[in-house]
Amino acid sequence: MTIQFKFFQIPITQAAESETELNTFLRSVRVLTIHKEFVNQGENSLWCLAVEYMPQAGEKDFKKGENRNKTDYREILSQEDFALFVKLRDWRKQAASLEAVPVYTIFTNEQLAAIAQKRTATLSDLKTINGVGESRVGKYGDVILKIVGMEKTAETGAQA
Repeated sequence: MTIQFKFFQIPITQAAESETELNTFLRSVRVLTIHKEFVNQGENSLWCLAVEYMPQAGEKDFKKGENRNKTDYREILSQEDFALFVKLRDWRKQAASLEAVPVYTIFTNEQLAAIAQKRTATLSDLKTINGVGESRVGKYGDVILKIVGMEKTAETGAQA
């Protein structure tokens, strides 16, 4: 993902529509900085804003006000797969916190669900998941395989 800019002009009179557009946009992205400048032109004075941001995963057109379609993985995954998915998601949250990055930059929910469904057992298997390349495999592959392996061991023990 790359850093992007969006520019706004908010007049001091009749600002409601511009403010709504700005606020809707700010809720839909990860804001990095906002540069603002007041332009004094008498009755035509306005605020000029430059918003430096990173798009969220699956960003929708903010003007449409569309809600992001959220997938309920409890409905899609089996009970066992969902339990593994939750463990992977918890690990991802901790890893993202340590690296100070958004969780989706580590793995998306879709990728974690695929790992849980496939019960990924090797680094090569991990590379077959859409969007998972050498870099992620090199950085997180061993941890992912360990989590999946621990879950397989727990399931085997429960069946015995």
